[in-house]
Amino acid sequence: MTTPPAMVSRASSTLLGSPALTGERLSAGSRTAVFRAGLRDGRSVIVKLYDHTARRNALTEAAAIRAAGVAVPVPQVLGSGTISSEGATALITSDLGVHTLGASVRSGRIPHAQALKDLGSLLAHLHRAPIEQAVPRRPFFDSVSSLTRHCPPELLNQIGPALAVIADTPERAPSVWCHGDIHFDNVVLSGPHGTRYLVDFTDAAPGRREADVAHALVMTAAHTPWDRRTLIDAYQHPLDHTRLSAWVVIHTVRCWVHASPATSRSAWSDRLADLARQTPHLFRTARSERSAR
Repeated sequence: MTTPPAMVSRASSTLLGSPALTGERLSAGSRTAVFRAGLRDGRSVIVKLYDHTARRNALTEAAAIRAAGVAVPVPQVLGSGTISSEGATALITSDLGVHTLGASVRSGRIPHAQALKDLGSLLAHLHRAPIEQAVPRRPFFDSVSSLTRHCPPELLNQIGPALAVIADTPERAPSVWCHGDIHFDNVVLSGPHGTRYLVDFTDAAPGRREADVAHALVMTAAHTPWDRRTLIDAYQHPLDHTRLSAWVVIHTVRCWVHASPATSRSAWSDRLADLARQTPHLFRTARSERSAR
């Protein structure tokens, strides 16, 4: 532990009335940073800072956590609000500890198949959380807009059929609370029985259940039919498997776009090639274009 950054102390003083004495950075992105902070009153808390330019902020994440909390174990929201004149915000939650489902899988303490079941069950419960009518659903364009900015045109053309499947989803299809970034490291094991807590609701919003399940399949390397079935069986809710497969393609492309150019991008390229073989109807190829004419 080290002396906390000024913004962490400001957040804890402003929102909880107790300054931070120590701070450990857990993660940092372009517009967010997460710290474990030790407060003067003895508590250990998690402080998440949002830059004023962030489209979503501490207030939207706090609302999402509270909404999800009626259906799945989540950290307690201790405080959220604006902490600077520029509009930076902070979210402070209870500290559940350092043990994640991802770390347990990597160490071999929890088998990959069991972790898939845990994640499928968490998603099943999360997707039962009620959605207030006033909360807007994430539009299709918002879900794939980053691809249009960063994805090569030839790759966008190749996955055109998958994009079309998602774009053609009927408006009447039900929305659920989607986590938006579901993977093993966003599940914390806490308490004497290792209760699974879902954390990091930065991207949570109402959306299509297939998008959330597909994200889980992609980010947990559930590539084989057996792994896919393990997670889906634990999920239990009915799914449109064509839309699910289309979302798997979209999330895989997104991972390719944001991967490092060397080894990591090569791995995602291989995964895209596998998907093109498994679900050729979701890809456009030179051969399929000729046969269509």
